[in-house]
Amino acid sequence: MKNFSFHNPTRLHFGRGQIAQLDSEIGKDARVLLVYGGGSIKRNGVHAQVMAALGQRTVVEFAGIEANPEFDTLMRAVALGKENGVDWVLGVGGGSVLDGSKFIAAALALDPAVDPWLIVGNKTPLHAALPIGCVLTLPATGSEANFTGVITRRETQDKLSFKNAAVYPRFSVLDPTVIDSLPARQLGNGLVDAFVHTTEQYLTYPAEARVQDRLAEGILSTLVEVAPLLRQNQGDYDAQANLMWAANQAMFGLVPLGQPLDWASHAIGHELTVLYGLDHAQTLAIALPSLLRYKFDAKRAKLAQYGRRVWQLNGDDDEVANAAIEATRRFFESAGLPTRLSGYGIDDVAEAAAGVEAQLIRHQRLKLGEHGDITPADCRAIVLAAG
Repeated sequence: MKNFSFHNPTRLHFGRGQIAQLDSEIGKDARVLLVYGGGSIKRNGVHAQVMAALGQRTVVEFAGIEANPEFDTLMRAVALGKENGVDWVLGVGGGSVLDGSKFIAAALALDPAVDPWLIVGNKTPLHAALPIGCVLTLPATGSEANFTGVITRRETQDKLSFKNAAVYPRFSVLDPTVIDSLPARQLGNGLVDAFVHTTEQYLTYPAEARVQDRLAEGILSTLVEVAPLLRQNQGDYDAQANLMWAANQAMFGLVPLGQPLDWASHAIGHELTVLYGLDHAQTLAIALPSLLRYKFDAKRAKLAQYGRRVWQLNGDDDEVANAAIEATRRFFESAGLPTRLSGYGIDDVAEAAAGVEAQLIRHQRLKLGEHGDITPADCRAIVLAAG
């Protein structure tokens, strides 16, 4: 197991009715920038709960954060926050809203002489951010309890991440009942997103990180177990709660400790989103099975372990590893996410593969994977194989 240091300062309020905790978390005299997406929180009652908990505090609302939060949109929120002198950012939504809230909080505390785009890609020092609170409405990314955000700038075809301890949320509310009304597409996206987050921190090579392996396998097994329960009854509270907690723990920071990591599927996925506008989880459903097949020899040992422990498969390592990849593909398909480009109407696979390769070169993502041996040309081959 490799050396590591770990700290996560986010306080979590989990369960029914926990949105009321906003009243104890945010000062009575706070000026709050309330950030959300397309307005579903008004239809499902979450907005009303949030406003009731905030009481007489000054609240400035900014709606319209996209599924892949756009830099220009976020800068309008920053301008609104500055105009109203806000001192808190409260994100209410899924991972995109929460990622956007982190950027907004950082940009509001940034020296005005610095270009806020430099926050993305960690190109400028970031020493502070406004305090951030989160109310999670879509379990998927774990953004409610980590220090990472992903921001898109469509005019330049960029989708890039940033990481900084200053944007850890002070607290997050995880009420499983808020996903009662999620569309099937978003529910499927959440399942697959959480699943791939876990595999990218686990399906590498053995590192004697036994506790972390078991954490990963427990998260993956839980997602496999609750997926059919939620398809049968989306209002099943226990299934909702386990999905929400599994998605949180996938990116809470414990699974990767001491482990080699492989985020190549995410790198490929980000470029497919920018090029074709696919949902983030859809791109992961395309990329991961193809990448596992492409890097089969390097990942054989962990694939076999995964197959035996998560899918209860039997046989020699090659048989189990191959069957585990196909079980993963079937799981994604059962969640409603095709695992081939053709499933999303992308017929010119060669063009898609070349586009991903060119984007990765432009973004200097030249050595991906747990061994640093996945090149943009390899990613081109992975995408070609996912046609």
